[in-house]
Amino acid sequence: MIEGGFIPDNILYLSYWYKSKELPRRLSYFWVSYQATSIVGAFLAAGLLQMRGIHGMAGWRWLFALEGTLTGVIGVISFFYIPPSPTQTKSWFRGRAGWFSVHEEKIMVNRIIRDDPSKGDMHNRQAVTPKLIFLSLKDWEMWPIYLIGLTFLIPTTPATNYITLILKSTGSFNTLEISLLTIPGYVIFIINLLLITWISEKRANWRFVMGIVMQLWILPLLVALEALPADASSWARWALTSLLVGTPYVHAIHVAITSRNAGSVRTRTVASAMYNMCVQASNVIASNIYRENDKPYYRTGNKVLLGLVAYNIVLFIATKMFYVWRNEIRDRRWNAMSQAERSTYLATTKDKGNKRLDFRFAH
Repeated sequence: MIEGGFIPDNILYLSYWYKSKELPRRLSYFWVSYQATSIVGAFLAAGLLQMRGIHGMAGWRWLFALEGTLTGVIGVISFFYIPPSPTQTKSWFRGRAGWFSVHEEKIMVNRIIRDDPSKGDMHNRQAVTPKLIFLSLKDWEMWPIYLIGLTFLIPTTPATNYITLILKSTGSFNTLEISLLTIPGYVIFIINLLLITWISEKRANWRFVMGIVMQLWILPLLVALEALPADASSWARWALTSLLVGTPYVHAIHVAITSRNAGSVRTRTVASAMYNMCVQASNVIASNIYRENDKPYYRTGNKVLLGLVAYNIVLFIATKMFYVWRNEIRDRRWNAMSQAERSTYLATTKDKGNKRLDFRFAH
């Protein structure tokens, strides 16, 4: 429960430092570090589990104790080290002089505000009131992204969550081997994450196309797993499952586009939370697809996942078409106005964020 607001806050925090075009790559670095812990954790687990019997403690107790302690220490250091904003870096822990000069701080703030003037509407200590939350939730033009968050990760989540159990069910690998065999999938994941995020930055309006690419990567792997005979090689099942774990991860792109399409700080805050809630809800759904009576090959579960892949492809196409349509409507209204009418609108409008006629949705 305490961790619930971490991702939305992290997105909002990074938006104070980076322009909208720079945000996907920085978010991808965040998820690379997150996934890298799985690789490091696999090596640590392989070693720490061998400590069973020391001081009468089981190996898993050593694993929880030492990894938990390390996480706690990093958390305490981060609390003091991470500054509230680019203009508040001075402290006893970070240095009395701060990280930047006054001139550098002005440059940083100006480049962020020029990229997205709405970031100057609220400061980072200003609360979002219940009324503002309600107004943000009413923003129907953000809901297609929430729908994507609810299902796009489900086809890969069971494989990611149960890869160790899947490998154990083959009877071909011991505990140490299983821990080490999870690593290649995470390495592929990191490579694909960085590559697909880089492509999305080079092709500005390919963001939802990358989501389709993700689903097309998953599709043949699930078909192969479903068609794989029961007596197939354990290595074949490991390879297919590892490739599923390494699926191109477009979550960083979606988080960035949620921030970009929000158009205001208060909507960005609520929208990021809503999107993250949908993603977390998808984990609950995904955890119920591989059932006990479907073990060990989960034939029924894989059929359900194939159906969701087909649904996700349609949803990504529909969402892209939706935002193209919304932009075309804005273009027609904006282009029909004279220069004087545009100037008057910009000076007097009460429209905010993504409701402004000069705002265009990313897709």
